[in-house]
Amino acid sequence: MLLVHPGGPFFAKKDAGAWSLPKGLIEAGEEPLTTARREFQEETGSPAPDGPTTPLGEVILKSGKHVVAFGVLGDFEVASLKSNEVDLQLRGQLVRFPEVDRAEWATVERARVAVNPAQLPLIEKALTLVR
Repeated sequence: MLLVHPGGPFFAKKDAGAWSLPKGLIEAGEEPLTTARREFQEETGSPAPDGPTTPLGEVILKSGKHVVAFGVLGDFEVASLKSNEVDLQLRGQLVRFPEVDRAEWATVERARVAVNPAQLPLIEKALTLVR
């Protein structure tokens, strides 16, 4: 599974439970699959893989953010990661950093440990579909 690690100072030294599926906010009037493809592009710098997609479900993070996920078979060279940048107010200063600072192709075991716990059902759903 392709996982991404959030950039910025809060997550810099965090690993277990900090990783995520590429995701983002659904804009007004936007379809969830369109959002998923757009966010993949923004967070990785590459277009989402073409091909049939499979809905993996929806989860709600502790922050209240709704994540609607889709699975698609594809390839991505993690060394080519070029994430968009975001601004954060930190101690009175505006700081710019990549939204995603790295990506990893994770084994099932690694994904279960690395991913934000609220996203585990999405990973488990993907596994049931692959089996």
